[in-house]
Amino acid sequence: MQFFIYSRKSVYTGKGESIENQIEMCRQYIHNKFSDVTDADITVYEDEGFSAKNTDRPQFQQMLRDIQLKKPDFVVCYRLDRISRNVSDFSALIEDLNERDISFVCIKEEFDTSKPMGKAMMYMASVFAQLERETIAERVRDNMLMLARTGRWLGGTTPTGYTSEKQREIIMDGKVKTSCKLKDNPDELRAVDVMFEKFLELRSVSGVSKYLIKQGIKSRSGKFYSLPGIKEILQNPVYCIADKDALDYFTAQNADVCFEEKDCSDRYGLLAYNKRDYKKKHAPRQSMDKWIIAIGKHKGRVSGKKWVAVQNILEENIPTGKKPAKMHNDYSLLSGLIYCEKCGSRLFAKPRVGKRATPGLFDYICQNKLRGGTDLCDCQNIGGQQADDMVCEHLMTYTDESSGIYKLLEKLKHELQGQKQENPLGVIEVRMSQCNEEIDNLVRTLSQGDLNPAFVQRVNIRIGELDKELSGLKQEHERLQSNAERMADKEMQVELLAAALSSLKNNFSDLSIHEKRTLIRLLVKKIVWDGKDLHIFMDGE
Repeated sequence: MQFFIYSRKSVYTGKGESIENQIEMCRQYIHNKFSDVTDADITVYEDEGFSAKNTDRPQFQQMLRDIQLKKPDFVVCYRLDRISRNVSDFSALIEDLNERDISFVCIKEEFDTSKPMGKAMMYMASVFAQLERETIAERVRDNMLMLARTGRWLGGTTPTGYTSEKQREIIMDGKVKTSCKLKDNPDELRAVDVMFEKFLELRSVSGVSKYLIKQGIKSRSGKFYSLPGIKEILQNPVYCIADKDALDYFTAQNADVCFEEKDCSDRYGLLAYNKRDYKKKHAPRQSMDKWIIAIGKHKGRVSGKKWVAVQNILEENIPTGKKPAKMHNDYSLLSGLIYCEKCGSRLFAKPRVGKRATPGLFDYICQNKLRGGTDLCDCQNIGGQQADDMVCEHLMTYTDESSGIYKLLEKLKHELQGQKQENPLGVIEVRMSQCNEEIDNLVRTLSQGDLNPAFVQRVNIRIGELDKELSGLKQEHERLQSNAERMADKEMQVELLAAALSSLKNNFSDLSIHEKRTLIRLLVKKIVWDGKDLHIFMDGE
């Protein structure tokens, strides 16, 4: 008889239900129940440092593969939750084992799926295991929110201007409780003060960025503050003093405010919890009605009145359908497509302003220069209409069939078609099918029983060889499939380039500015501005 033992523990420890203890208890159970079993009949799979929330564990997955090849008589574990706390994962495993006539045993709960009652009890236990996991998660969240209402810092990346400091306090019976609070970082807080003052003066995040760059004020990482980073600081309630203005603002936003007017103080700042939804990808910011606002144990920096004024300005600057974002204009063709040779950033269109500026004229300006002036990049601006005309004039030269680009596209098309014909995907797929069929036949042979041990050994060796070959074939198949997809993409790109050239020649002047942009991006890979000349790199060249 063949036995598989599976053991798991979420974190490494040297005590309690350790991996070693689980395995030893499973071995004892097997030897007590089956006296003729030797250690050679037992295969052990160990996963340490993996939770049971899913089955993405290396040794567990290896056991599943071995179950298909070797077909043990029993799979044994110490406790049900060592396998999974997810009902669907557990049910799938049990169904698979039942189909292969393999019994599943949990020695702690004394479940045996070879018996109907054991199978029923196993399903019930798995339901409770999943319920326990979900209850633990909910309890942890509730405890975190309860602690949040006390104004404690709950950990994570500390806001700019602060560090995290541990506090120890004695409670009943001499027990020590540890919590965290925010501690001032004077250098960073001076930068924060500048951001709020300058934003109220300039009413622009980019204006604040330029000022910080000119003053040489950098973040804790040694880099200049990014625009999103500055905005995040301006929106963070941690700098807001817990006064009446702050209370009224967050109450009006339907936030869960954990203090009353009598608690307001000019001494402390605020802490906001539950600002982001970590169940979703990239943890997006939640609306303020989901926030929990409490009085922290750190000193606030900005009065509630000033902090609210900053939020109102930021709200006014949010692009809407009636007021589009500045980078989305309806007058430039090349915004974001030109690159600055000096610093590598993109050039964006900016209308000329001032009393002497001619209406409708604009320039392409390096993004770093827009952000921090000549302190970041001193590349010369280029007239927008002049650049658009130069690029369009250059593109028109490619519409002449004598330019050579049509011949180049035709050559590329023939090369791609030849590579498609040489792709041996079909041969690989036939061999994979043959390997799978041979493995299935060998597995069926092993299931007949009463076979010579030497024969069984040779069959297992052959199955191992086929499995190794199949693994290599799958990798090669994936590589060839990826190459085929890339060739298909290139072939489509060639067709699009040919169509774009035709459209450019026949009706470019009749297209809208948005259609012209799309057409240019199909033909042009990149444009580089060195301060004197534009260098145009065509796609396909």
